[in-house]
Amino acid sequence: MKNIGENVVRIEAEALGALADRIAGPMAASFQRAVDLMFSCAGRVVVTGMGKSGLIARKIAATLSSTGTPALYLHPVEALHGDLGMVVRGDVVVALSASGETEEILALLATIKRLQVPLIAMTGHEISRTKKKSKAAGKNTRSTRASSAQTSTLASAADVALDCSIAEEACSLGLAPTASTTTMLALGDALAVTLSEKRGFKEEDFANLHPGGKLGKRLARVEVLMHTGDALPRVTPQTKMPDVIYEMSRKKLGVTAVVENEKLVGVISDGDLRRLLEKRGKDVLDLTAGEAMTKNPRTITAGEFAATALALMEEKKITSLMVVDGDQRLEGIVHLHDLWGTELV
Repeated sequence: MKNIGENVVRIEAEALGALADRIAGPMAASFQRAVDLMFSCAGRVVVTGMGKSGLIARKIAATLSSTGTPALYLHPVEALHGDLGMVVRGDVVVALSASGETEEILALLATIKRLQVPLIAMTGHEISRTKKKSKAAGKNTRSTRASSAQTSTLASAADVALDCSIAEEACSLGLAPTASTTTMLALGDALAVTLSEKRGFKEEDFANLHPGGKLGKRLARVEVLMHTGDALPRVTPQTKMPDVIYEMSRKKLGVTAVVENEKLVGVISDGDLRRLLEKRGKDVLDLTAGEAMTKNPRTITAGEFAATALALMEEKKITSLMVVDGDQRLEGIVHLHDLWGTELV
């Protein structure tokens, strides 16, 4: 059983190696043309496929969408019963078919051509077909095979045909789509990532498209975590220390911002209060916030990642950061406790 599993992986790895060689060599121009068509697409990339190819098509559409290329999956049978209205001029269709002869896919070609929608085919379009010749020799009959290559119908109809051909399926019977679907999936990823690079897709763009789940939490922005409005502790430089302490206790963040004309000028933390009490005793209550504050505190902008905020807190050994805009106007405060829900802490 172990050897069978190893053999499956090796066959699929060899198929991927051959695909990489084609992208680097004879298929380079076609690959670039496919990328250009999808990049200049004014609408959406519509990915379609039937059966196992359909499952791969769904994943390719999802990968494209999550990396900055609007895409959707179109089931070819549903398309024949009304859903073809999802395809409009300005779209690009990517059709997956290992044989290039899938009837449900071919039935869509007339409408795709009528709409003048560019068609990219992903198929093992150089199909090896065998013709059997027989030659009689006495009582014995000998058969010879001559192989010829023929381009599939889908590849012939496409504006760009991408070759997903394989030497063999990893299935011991040579029947179940294994190496062929792996190759299609890898080619779809290659297109999506190339498009992403071409668009200049950045980490922050990826974060905006993944707001949910663990990934979304790790890429959360400070602006969605920070305390604002009434929850934001703030005093003026003229505020007396009893009122400063009351503000800090009321907002329960262990710190308060000191603000003048909406701009952050300093902070006072629980630690600052303890140090002042040790040094000056009860005379601390006679001070103003401006006299007790720490000037030039560490700040962060609302658009930064939560991970960046955490790194700053760890570096400076502090538990909160004031959030300011480019003019040092106070916008909020982010506390270490706010980062617990992001699974960063």
